[in-house]
Amino acid sequence: MKNKPILVVAGEPNSIFSEIFLKSIKFKRFKSPIILIISADLFSKQMKYLAFKKKINLIDPDNINNLKLNNNIVNIVNVEYKYHDKFNKVSNESRMYIDECFKVAFKILKKNITNKLINGPINKKYFLNKKYLGVTEYIAKQFGIKKIAMLIFSKSLSVSPITTHLPLKLVSKNINKKIIKEKILLIENFYKKVIGIKPKIAITGLNPHCESVDAYNEDEKIIKPTIDNLRKKKINIEGPMPADTIFLKYNRKKFDVIVGMYHDQVLTPIKTLFEYNAINVTIGLPFLRVSPDHGPNENMVGKNLSNPLSLIRALEFLDNK
Repeated sequence: MKNKPILVVAGEPNSIFSEIFLKSIKFKRFKSPIILIISADLFSKQMKYLAFKKKINLIDPDNINNLKLNNNIVNIVNVEYKYHDKFNKVSNESRMYIDECFKVAFKILKKNITNKLINGPINKKYFLNKKYLGVTEYIAKQFGIKKIAMLIFSKSLSVSPITTHLPLKLVSKNINKKIIKEKILLIENFYKKVIGIKPKIAITGLNPHCESVDAYNEDEKIIKPTIDNLRKKKINIEGPMPADTIFLKYNRKKFDVIVGMYHDQVLTPIKTLFEYNAINVTIGLPFLRVSPDHGPNENMVGKNLSNPLSLIRALEFLDNK
């Protein structure tokens, strides 16, 4: 195939995914064939309820290389799912189904048929069942990958947290020179190989204003020496910078990526600035994995009012790779 297909794992069946997917393929045309991994029966019922009309093409995941796929119809690899109604309350009943959808995608990826994966919104509480910090870590484990980074990406500015879904009381215990260096090198490599630029990186401190009333200051003892070491490796990096001012317009426009010490330190401002105009990219995998930068949005399920922009951006990103 000229354009490798984009695999799309639908994720949580009781979510806004079907709606934003149908809106995405209605509003935008993509060159790469899209293969949706989902329960075909459930998708058909949700599509009818949401008043969309699209023909479905059921495909064999073991015969993709021999198929001529296009996006005039919805190409589906069917995964059976026993459901009660077209939309139900999110619960752990969907855990095994989502896991099976991922297994189908992983099997296709391991055959090198494609290197493009998107997953729809997933309720981490039920799906991960406290076994993984996030979906990023779940996917990495299936491929034996230990060095990964979460990047919330947009063309004008991206962010990356050194620690991801940790409780705040555990963050300082998990900040060290090794992990900071690993994440920065992954970001540098991703931008050079995938985006095609040498990134300008800012890194925040851990403490307010990079100051601490405690005798031990992580900003001075851990973060600053790591930055000095990375500069010797020709990494274009500055910091540590106070997290409360780095996102001011004059400051943020100097950088391609702002790296923070914990999840909400950088995800809160980036979502405030860009809302749905950003995507979640996992760096370090042997393929490109992205997802919309939002959750299942249970309060909006079935209302046909959800914004598909983040999924559109995810599809656009992979369509151009």
